[in-house]
Amino acid sequence: MVSLPDSPAPEVRATAPSPPSAASPPPSKGTAAGLVAVLAALTSVAPLATDMYVPGFPDMGDALGASSSAVQLTMTAFLAGLVVGQLLFGPLSDGLGRRRLLLGGTAGFVLFSLVCAVAPNVGVLIAARFLQGVAGAAGMVLARAVLTDRFHGADLPRYFAVLSQIMGVAPIAAPVLGGAILSVSTWRAVFAVLTVIGVLLLLAVLRKVPETLPPERRHGGGLAATFRAMGALLGRRAFMGYVLVLALVSAAMFAYIGGSSFVFENLHGVSSGMYSLVFAVNAVGMLIAGFLFSRLAGRVRLITLLVTGVGVAALGALAQTVLVLTAGETLAGTWITLFVTLCGVGLVFPSTMSIGQALARDTPGAASALLGGLQFLFGAVASPLVGVFGEDSSLPMALIMLVTVAAAGVALVALAQPWRGQGEPRR
Repeated sequence: MVSLPDSPAPEVRATAPSPPSAASPPPSKGTAAGLVAVLAALTSVAPLATDMYVPGFPDMGDALGASSSAVQLTMTAFLAGLVVGQLLFGPLSDGLGRRRLLLGGTAGFVLFSLVCAVAPNVGVLIAARFLQGVAGAAGMVLARAVLTDRFHGADLPRYFAVLSQIMGVAPIAAPVLGGAILSVSTWRAVFAVLTVIGVLLLLAVLRKVPETLPPERRHGGGLAATFRAMGALLGRRAFMGYVLVLALVSAAMFAYIGGSSFVFENLHGVSSGMYSLVFAVNAVGMLIAGFLFSRLAGRVRLITLLVTGVGVAALGALAQTVLVLTAGETLAGTWITLFVTLCGVGLVFPSTMSIGQALARDTPGAASALLGGLQFLFGAVASPLVGVFGEDSSLPMALIMLVTVAAAGVALVALAQPWRGQGEPRR
């Protein structure tokens, strides 16, 4: 891989971060817990809105007179909205502040969830889903920016671990919750529930999330200067290295999400209930890794945890590929190797978020936009690839996961260069 040239602007080292300004003092322990709880809930909105309505796809197609491909396009539109929304809200918040954009985005999520619930045809639903994704992205991208504003040192990685664990749990809970709703009502009720969730989050933001970026710390020069600051981040080699590590490992996880049901249910013949158990156990692997990360952050260097995570994920993906090529398709082998891979993913997510935000502490909103936007962009591209390359073997899923994790390793070495120690919090 060709290394990007370093930008003329010096990269921000987080080994000795500046203390919070007097206008944004660190919160007390009780206040911090409430703030982090709300930010975690905001982070869960996207995976909930992504997966809750999936069990209702057949009924949705019948009700709207739409083809299966048109119904699936509602999912693609939402993911595209998440990418666009993060790239929009993140840099805007560096110039305008966090709170009003967070309130506006959450209110927009409520509105467009309601539009989805009453959509008369699939065209309106697709448009509403895109706008719902744009609005819902505000909670995800600004949650990371608010954490970066408020917390420093070893606290920041621990709280990023909480957000990463939520991202691991929400995709499991979403289809279960959606299935429960569909057992007593229609797919429209799923979006009605999302509307109610949005209202509750809006009230929580009003009560628990203060403005964390006072005017004196905002970027001047208007919107053009704000987006130029995000463009400048693209020239920071180390920062973009960590962004690519996160995006490529996310691609591996989305390939797993997109292909695992086919692999376990069609190839290995497990029931849908058994597949839910497999999915849940693998997600527990991510949670365990995230918990270990939160306990070790501050004692072990973040780059050590990151390199370990990439190595574990690569080991799992390689073992899966080798097993398929040698021993053939085995349920136990596939399950174990995927569990190992996702344990590695559980270490990579909070590590890259923490280091990336620390490297760009001067523009945390723009940094959060690039970290989250590319994460979902790469994931959206990787998710359908498993089906494209064939459905008679689990080898396509294994190879896609192996290639993306290996590419993350290349980005780590060639661009991030973790041995330089950039992005480490002060102990």
